[in-house]
Amino acid sequence: MADFTLDSATDGLLDISVLGGERPYPETTKGGLKPIHDFKRFPELRNSQMGELYFDSPHKQIKESFRCEVIKVIDGDTIRVRWFERDFDFPVRVLEINAPELNEPRGKEVKDWLVDRIEGEEIDILINKRNRVDKWGRLLGKIFHRGMDAGQEMMHLGLVTSFEARKEGKIPDINREVNIAKWV
Repeated sequence: MADFTLDSATDGLLDISVLGGERPYPETTKGGLKPIHDFKRFPELRNSQMGELYFDSPHKQIKESFRCEVIKVIDGDTIRVRWFERDFDFPVRVLEINAPELNEPRGKEVKDWLVDRIEGEEIDILINKRNRVDKWGRLLGKIFHRGMDAGQEMMHLGLVTSFEARKEGKIPDINREVNIAKWV
């Protein structure tokens, strides 16, 4: 018998045996098709999950902009913050930028700039209600420190590129672009 899970990305059932038994999303099944969400590893619900899982959340789901303290800078585009309405720290990815990874050239330089700028500081996070959570479950937002957009500052200094620029110069995967698997 196949092991199925509710696949919220396609709003259908997914046979996880074709994935070697690995569940691609932070959801599992309970008593049929009711999804269970791992709120410890993935505190934020995607917009598509809000209708079904909002009232199961053990903490307030963030749908509006808020002020918080930066606890740690993870890398050039991800920070860990503390907010008075939650009893745990959680990750936020800076919206609209793409920073080099720590193992890539200038990755540590970008992180160090962000550490000097905002770590331990109070910031404002502006939430786009239509684009709140990324595929890794991190909250997305524009980071404002002392009235300045930190992402835009990093772009003007040449430390990061725009999020859309990350695809420039790459050869597109034609199978993915036209979703060949759907037609086979």
